[in-house]
Amino acid sequence: VISRTGNFNSQAAVDNGMVMLPLNDWDKRHETAQQIAQRLRVRTQDIPGARVVPRTPGGLGGNGKPVAIVLQGPEYQAVAQVADKLMQKAQKNPGLTNLEMDYQERQPQLRVTVDRNKSADLGVSLSGVGRALETMLGSRIVTTFPMGGDEYNVVLQARDEQRASVNDLSNIYVRSDRTHDLVPLASVVSTQETGTASELRRFNRMRSVTVTANLAAGYSLGEALDYMEKTLREVQGNVPVQIDYDGESRELKRSSGGLFLTFGFAVLIVYLVLAAQFESFIHPLVILAAVPMALTGALFGLWLFGSSINIFSQIGAVMLVGIASKNGILIVEFANQLRDRGHEFVEATIEAAGARLRPVLMTTLATAVGAVPLMLATGAGAESRQSIGATVFFGSVFAVALTLIVVPALYVLIARHTRSPQYLSRIIDKLRGSQPAPVEVEGEPAPQA
Repeated sequence: VISRTGNFNSQAAVDNGMVMLPLNDWDKRHETAQQIAQRLRVRTQDIPGARVVPRTPGGLGGNGKPVAIVLQGPEYQAVAQVADKLMQKAQKNPGLTNLEMDYQERQPQLRVTVDRNKSADLGVSLSGVGRALETMLGSRIVTTFPMGGDEYNVVLQARDEQRASVNDLSNIYVRSDRTHDLVPLASVVSTQETGTASELRRFNRMRSVTVTANLAAGYSLGEALDYMEKTLREVQGNVPVQIDYDGESRELKRSSGGLFLTFGFAVLIVYLVLAAQFESFIHPLVILAAVPMALTGALFGLWLFGSSINIFSQIGAVMLVGIASKNGILIVEFANQLRDRGHEFVEATIEAAGARLRPVLMTTLATAVGAVPLMLATGAGAESRQSIGATVFFGSVFAVALTLIVVPALYVLIARHTRSPQYLSRIIDKLRGSQPAPVEVEGEPAPQA
């Protein structure tokens, strides 16, 4: 793919190019796409006169770079200056590579400024200057004419050779409103050659400049976004710049907020269901105490495998809410049953922890072993499966290792003054048992107790 940009002399020049390199299947190569891109980056960084940027295609949209910060503001130049300062600071971060922004002033532009004092002295109006520039350098439809049953536009425009350079402005004349004489346009205007961007982009209907970057090995996307946000607050000054995201960065921000809300709702729903089941607001707190311990194990597993807190690991964290709660339910439920049978509180807690040791171990180890294939997965998409597998495996192991100690201890500590779920039922049964038996009279039904 070749992109060309024109200049004032209407010549075409090659600006950039793109080469697509299809890779072999996973089982036919020993390097990942990121490793191949890094090797190409090292070998092409010293090519004179060229800037080679190896990229890997993004799986969640965007331009292939995971970091995509969109800066939005009132004026392109003001936003571009902030983006340039952001890039200069971000280049010092070794975790970010191939920093680019989509606002590049590579397109030549001729800026024409009208001298109002001279034009007023010569009787030349500003509208006359603008109309002359529009007609000669651009084009203007002045009328139409019919021919052969069709109607054609009459377009006024200078010839190509008469508008090829800045010096051709001296050949353009504008009529004075005062003397009706022709005045050279060059006598009332000044020109300045500047550069501008070939494309002015908008994001969500606002003027925007996007800064993109790749990630170095071991540097997560979440860390990169936090660094870019912090750096932007330092360099933006008084410029009213808003920040948005694109590509993988946008998906990460969107999924992170959504999954945190989902995780909170999952914990709330589990708590309400347990409160209804145990008829207590204290017992669910004891059961859910295993959730933070499970999340601690999940974080350890992600660190051990070099993964990050992404959408896949967060899905695994939501699963851990139910997995960790199951262990506490087995212990607390059996302790309540023993209390209903008349066992003393502490004795019932100790006996419940010992009796439920085998079921807790069996169910938790079955869950952990089921996550081992995901955790040790290889091939295409292995990163996502490893995140879920490591979260579930280490979260389950940590939960069962600590649940057998923490849950009984918390039960003894904060549930001592609570009543078992069958407390009221036992009182009703005792009251029923203390009433005299109903007497059945012949011909009449026995009264109900």
